[in-house]
Amino acid sequence: MKVPITITVNGEEQHLEVKPNRTLVDVLREDLGLTGTKKGCNEGKCGSCTVLMDGLPVSSCMVLAAQADGRAILTIEGLAENGKPHPLQKAFAEKGAVQCGFCTPGMILTSKALLDENPAPGEDEIRSAIAGNLCRCTGYSKIVEAIKSCATGDSE
Repeated sequence: MKVPITITVNGEEQHLEVKPNRTLVDVLREDLGLTGTKKGCNEGKCGSCTVLMDGLPVSSCMVLAAQADGRAILTIEGLAENGKPHPLQKAFAEKGAVQCGFCTPGMILTSKALLDENPAPGEDEIRSAIAGNLCRCTGYSKIVEAIKSCATGDSE
């Protein structure tokens, strides 16, 4: 049995039929070919599958696709505009906040949600916001630096 859903992914309305137990991460990766959303722990603990749902970060491995019906989803593929990287994508590259890159899409989307809500967060607020996104390579300092460089009022 499949259920019909309509989700807006990266600004494009998608009409799909999904099994009730399919997760959003699987639909994004397997049905829509949006492999920038990574599949890590499958338990909502690592943050690698983070996408924005109606502007808020969610672990897409913990959201059933049917729960996303009628919602707006933003993945890393939808962040760039007219082929130009989003300032966060550019900052992560320039500040060396990317090593293996597995956590990067979720980290960037979580950062975008933070900056959308608070354009000038302090370091503690940044660290708190990204606490659910695990990075095993960078030690977080360069990630925090990249996010701070995109905050309004930053002097760098």
